[in-house]
Amino acid sequence: MSGVPDGVRPRILIVEDDPSIVLGLRVNMNAEGYEVEVAEDGRGGLSACRRDFDLVVLDLMLPHVNGFEVLRTMRAEGITTPVIVLTARGSELDKVTGLDLGADDYVTKPFALAELLARVRAALRRPTVGSAPCWRFGAVSVDPASRVVLNGAEPVELTATEFEVLAILCRSAGRVLTRGQIHATVWGPSRAGTLRTVDNFVAQLRAKLEEDPSEPRHLVTVRGVGYRFVP
Repeated sequence: MSGVPDGVRPRILIVEDDPSIVLGLRVNMNAEGYEVEVAEDGRGGLSACRRDFDLVVLDLMLPHVNGFEVLRTMRAEGITTPVIVLTARGSELDKVTGLDLGADDYVTKPFALAELLARVRAALRRPTVGSAPCWRFGAVSVDPASRVVLNGAEPVELTATEFEVLAILCRSAGRVLTRGQIHATVWGPSRAGTLRTVDNFVAQLRAKLEEDPSEPRHLVTVRGVGYRFVP
């Protein structure tokens, strides 16, 4: 059974700072039918990992935050996205460390492209049932795998960005997220927009999902700080 629903293009995040490797992987993965996004350093990679991808291809020797720390933080936050480490660090200790931190596979550079693509296909075939449970609050259910949102039995149409804002809040249930954290995660550190943009998207989500948007019970404001999701 595939971990990706039929008819859906698998979404792969490449966290790699070598432009030539990025170009080769992007071209070949696009040719395989994958939707590819790239982060060029560990900080941007960690931010992107908090969004919904089907697979992460992760270098270890990255600017700002190394790949080990990205992997450690992902698993500590409960992000279960499969990870293939792709790195020049080929010692036994590095391999053991990467796998112990939660990597699903470990490939050393230089690598054979055909073999890497075969490992990608294998990772995407693995069942992911139970790895991404639905989020529920009130009459609303959110399936992060299919990106389907229901209010009771009625589907709720969310834009891609609205879904990403909702997902980061649901994934961090009970924790307070600042507007800056939400903005950096959803829009990225180099994207346009202001912290007020976050407020606007939360207001849109409340209008679509809260029973009484003027007195939200689940997408709650923490005054002077940001927002908290209350299941």
